[in-house]
Amino acid sequence: MSHIHIPFKSQAPAQLSDHGNVKTATYTYRVHAYVHEHVNSGLQCSRVKRTGWVLRQVKEPESVADHMYRMAVLSFLVDPASSGLNKDRCIKISLVHDLAECIVGDLTPQDNIPKTEKQQQEMAAMKHICSLVPEEVGKELFELWEDYEFQKSEEAKFVKDLDKFEMILQAHEYEKQSERPSHLQEFFDSTEGKFKTKLVKEWVEKLYQDRSKSSGT
Repeated sequence: MSHIHIPFKSQAPAQLSDHGNVKTATYTYRVHAYVHEHVNSGLQCSRVKRTGWVLRQVKEPESVADHMYRMAVLSFLVDPASSGLNKDRCIKISLVHDLAECIVGDLTPQDNIPKTEKQQQEMAAMKHICSLVPEEVGKELFELWEDYEFQKSEEAKFVKDLDKFEMILQAHEYEKQSERPSHLQEFFDSTEGKFKTKLVKEWVEKLYQDRSKSSGT
């Protein structure tokens, strides 16, 4: 896919007055202005609840922001020496991969939206988000999202596994909180046999062991 041009037009004043001394508006000021005017109102991932949990009437379900943050924390456990992965890139992809959902929502198979249409909606949302920030920042955000979406790098493939793992980890936590063992089994069934990376496979195996102990099976 060809690179897109993401324009950035600052709406900050050309000059600022500081104790009577006129100064040129800084890059930091422009970013600050954009955060308050556009980004803060547009990136509402903390308000978008994960659809799967909402449909199962989970009490106080995690948001899209919760999901991405937990994945980023899990990415800190990556050992670059043994895995060959760029840990910083894994963290960044984790924090960006679902940003489009603050606009389009957390679309699931239950929405009956074709995969191509879902991808188009999310791409348009990402282009809009990226247009709200300085050009270089926007380019990086879009490149990280595109990497994940099209699974270009090993880091993107690892984060894809994290996406599924965080879901079943959260499912296990909800089962324990509600004291209803195995009532979210469908989430485990939907990911069974789909993990590809060694580290995440190890985590999945440990999670299954813990879940088995919790349910007494």
